[in-house]
Amino acid sequence: GGGSRVDTENQREIAERYDKYGAMLYRLCLVMLCSRQDAEDAVQETFFAYLRHRPEFADAEHEKAWFLRVATNKCHDLRRSPFWKRRADWEGVDLTEETPEEIGVLEELMHLPGKYREVIHLHYIEGYKVAEIAQMLGRRESTVKVQLHRGRELLRLNLEERGIEP
Repeated sequence: GGGSRVDTENQREIAERYDKYGAMLYRLCLVMLCSRQDAEDAVQETFFAYLRHRPEFADAEHEKAWFLRVATNKCHDLRRSPFWKRRADWEGVDLTEETPEEIGVLEELMHLPGKYREVIHLHYIEGYKVAEIAQMLGRRESTVKVQLHRGRELLRLNLEERGIEP
């Protein structure tokens, strides 16, 4: 009947969004949560939210920012849940796409406090400007600038300690 056509359209729409944003959201969630399983859960929750709310987007940038903001919030929710234990589980994290240098940076990024991890990831890995990050995370621009600066310093010191050139 008519219902199956809608389901097929939904599936195609979700598949297109997943192809477009899935890997980026997974990297963000992995950096924020340090756990492959939790990152996968957060990405899945992000797409569930998309299905539930069916937001209207002004343009592609608005859409991308929505997915990043929702994924960031899902990560925060997971970290606040009583079931979430602080863990950096690098066993089984698949970094086959990355170069050894990138792996070193990603690993060090995982060890930074969450507030630094997310701003550094959004700025350097996803390429967002300070103003965009501030809006996404609901922080002041000055706060984001300070967190970027401190996060970079921590990252640089950690990498130098391990003999990796930042």
